[in-house]
Amino acid sequence: APHRQPLPPAAEDDAHAAGHSHGRAFSVRTLGQGVPFTQQIADQQRGQVPPGSTPPGSPPPGSTPPGGTSAGSGRRRKLAAPPQEGAAAGSMPAEARPHPGAPQPQQQQPGPPAPHQAPAQPQSPPQPHLMDAGEGRAFAISAPDEGSEGPEPLDGPNGAIEVVDRQPMPMDDELPPEPLDNPRRLLVWPAPDVATQQALSDRGYRPVIVNSREEVDAQIAAYPAALFVDPLTGPITRTALQSLRQAAGAAEVPVLVTAGLGQATREAAYGADPAVLLKALAPRDSEVHPPRVLLIEENDAIAGALTSSLERRGMQVARAGGDADAVTLATQMRPNLVVMDLMQVRRRRAGIVDWLRANGLLDHTPLVVYTSADMDPAQLPRLAAGETVLFLAERSTSAEVQSRIVDLLAKIGTN
Repeated sequence: APHRQPLPPAAEDDAHAAGHSHGRAFSVRTLGQGVPFTQQIADQQRGQVPPGSTPPGSPPPGSTPPGGTSAGSGRRRKLAAPPQEGAAAGSMPAEARPHPGAPQPQQQQPGPPAPHQAPAQPQSPPQPHLMDAGEGRAFAISAPDEGSEGPEPLDGPNGAIEVVDRQPMPMDDELPPEPLDNPRRLLVWPAPDVATQQALSDRGYRPVIVNSREEVDAQIAAYPAALFVDPLTGPITRTALQSLRQAAGAAEVPVLVTAGLGQATREAAYGADPAVLLKALAPRDSEVHPPRVLLIEENDAIAGALTSSLERRGMQVARAGGDADAVTLATQMRPNLVVMDLMQVRRRRAGIVDWLRANGLLDHTPLVVYTSADMDPAQLPRLAAGETVLFLAERSTSAEVQSRIVDLLAKIGTN
């Protein structure tokens, strides 16, 4: 058997790194280093050149033969990927290998690395850049405190939205409209009696007593349902009534006035002429135009007496026998004031109140409802003859009248 020379340590490592194939060892250091690959295979098969050894007279592995040229073809293949970890220690990346035609620097013997130099680490593919905590903005999300019912609010102190200079709560007179499930304000003058107060509270109203125009103006921000003038507990004056009506009209608040009618001789009458009250309530289009009054009364004697009294005060009067006829008449005259018997008001069907609302006149057309149940029907012919006159009296306080008044306020208050 031919004498087999031992491989240098580097070659043995290369052989083990390259592995064995069919009993033939391949030296990584000699592949492509000036000796054709097919010639190496043939020499190994004939036993002339041991695997991993260098033939006599040939340059050492990794060097260039004399003359500066190699015995190979001179073409080098560039590897597409960098060497992987675990490759042989003697192998060299293609980019770092010298070109066959380039002069070679003097090789140094391998030795242990210097103490101040760190061993070379294999290059790894570039990794995507990850933003650390020092870059950009960091957000901390914490869990709610133990025992809390839910997450912390977004606004308020130390919240996501800092709220500063929180506006103080307005005074009671400056509050916005109250929800429908709360009592709605109803301006009342004078103070209502106990039965009326209870009836209004049962229907969801909160009576607020007003005695002057300034007090009406202070309640406008709360959008009251209406101004309710019900002279049962005290007298009213024409000047105060006119001032309150003007304030309510400017604020677009409907006005409802209740009254009672009585009949007596001129000497025995203890109340004022109804025309005095109605003239203070009736607005007019201008100073040269008289107020237009729509009277709804089915009794001819009462309607005649009221019409005569109003016309003597300089007002125009148009009479309707009922609520249904009043709608047709109101379309023709567009009244400034509506005066009607409370018993003529339609409670469940559309009537004059609905017409006024539909035409935008409810806030500027006061309504006066009166009761005449205490009048003796047998004395009505004397009223037509002029032997008796009408005067203002207290309205009826029966349960039916109370219910009708509250129903009317509910219909007006839905504006």
